[in-house]
Amino acid sequence: MRAKVLSSLRRLARIHPFLTDLALAVAVTATSLAFALAFADGSSDPGYAQRPLDAAGIGMTVAGNLVLSWRRRTPLTVLAITCAVAVSFHTAGYDCRLNNWGTLIALYTVAGRLPPAVSAPCALVVAACWWHASLLAPDDFTWPNIAQVSVMTGVAWTFGNGVRMLATRNQRLAELTERLRRNQEDRARRAVTEERVRIARELHDVVAHHMAVIVIQAGLARYVFTSDPATARSALATISDTGSEVMGEMRRLLAVLRIDPNGDHDGNGGGEGGGDPASYDPTPSLQRLDQLVERVRAAGVTVEVTVTGSVRPLPPGIDLCAYRVLQECLTNVLKHAGPATARVLVHYGTELELRVSDDGRGRAAACGAPEEGGGHGLPGMRERVKLYRGMITAGPKPAGGFEVVVTLPLTSPGASPDPGDQRPQPRRGEP
Repeated sequence: MRAKVLSSLRRLARIHPFLTDLALAVAVTATSLAFALAFADGSSDPGYAQRPLDAAGIGMTVAGNLVLSWRRRTPLTVLAITCAVAVSFHTAGYDCRLNNWGTLIALYTVAGRLPPAVSAPCALVVAACWWHASLLAPDDFTWPNIAQVSVMTGVAWTFGNGVRMLATRNQRLAELTERLRRNQEDRARRAVTEERVRIARELHDVVAHHMAVIVIQAGLARYVFTSDPATARSALATISDTGSEVMGEMRRLLAVLRIDPNGDHDGNGGGEGGGDPASYDPTPSLQRLDQLVERVRAAGVTVEVTVTGSVRPLPPGIDLCAYRVLQECLTNVLKHAGPATARVLVHYGTELELRVSDDGRGRAAACGAPEEGGGHGLPGMRERVKLYRGMITAGPKPAGGFEVVVTLPLTSPGASPDPGDQRPQPRRGEP
């Protein structure tokens, strides 16, 4: 019951602070009047009052204490009024023990709302009012009263200043919390945006290449369907294999996107897509370069591959980046270069160098120029290469054709090149 009452009072104080201050002012006024009536005869403590309490004294008491109702709205004004009333009351000859507590309450409010540069001089003013009242008391109590009221004034100012510092600290913490929340939301939005860009880039790399092969092979099959059934069947087989491969890569990508913290891929612990991720095809890498080249050759483009340097395993991120760059370059040769020969150079050294060129006479979009309609080929390659602090150059060659050169730094242990192994290795399965 007591806890509920206190909780209700705190809630009322937050919602209606003026009502709380008014109740406090009425309580202080009533207490002061009660003490004034108790000290009225002056027989118990002679020497404190030279003038009996009359209507003027009661009016000053009421005015000097009820003004505390506005202590939070105008703290300095309330403090000035309470001090002026107290000094006037005591100077008029009324009991010097009355109308002092309002000044301490007003000082507490000033110290709790204003900086020490303002509240400290106010504390001296309040102490001076109390000292004035102490000097009007009997001589036997003068110095003890002065010491006592000095301590009381210091305590009131200290508590008020402590409340102000606590409120300032809480406000600062609230601002920092809000700033941290906004920063977290910004980081979350950036992470979502970056993830969308990464997914879009991955989908482009997966779909664009395979669909280009499928479209070309489908056109070939339709062209020779009646005249050369064997070639048509070969083209249809290539379409089937390419479609199966792109489906496998799409399943692998969807498995990554659909994975949840419990290890399920579709959120229900079973069904399609809920199997082990290891059951899907491995992540594309340069170890699958032969498959990529054979697929492009099957689509009608001659591809020559040269690998130099000390061939070694690459970090997974760089390995995938290199594969996607080569895939995009060969896809653009297939789509834009026309009848052409593509040459691929992969050099393992302190950096991984990729060089793809063609001698096509198609429009200048072959290996890596922007696609029709403002495609994502070259921008996507630039984003991938930049992610691993590499460099990329792309442009037409003076003698015709197009060339893309990419260098990716290799920072993993054992990345130093073998100086004695600089001879070109045999070409992979040239037609």
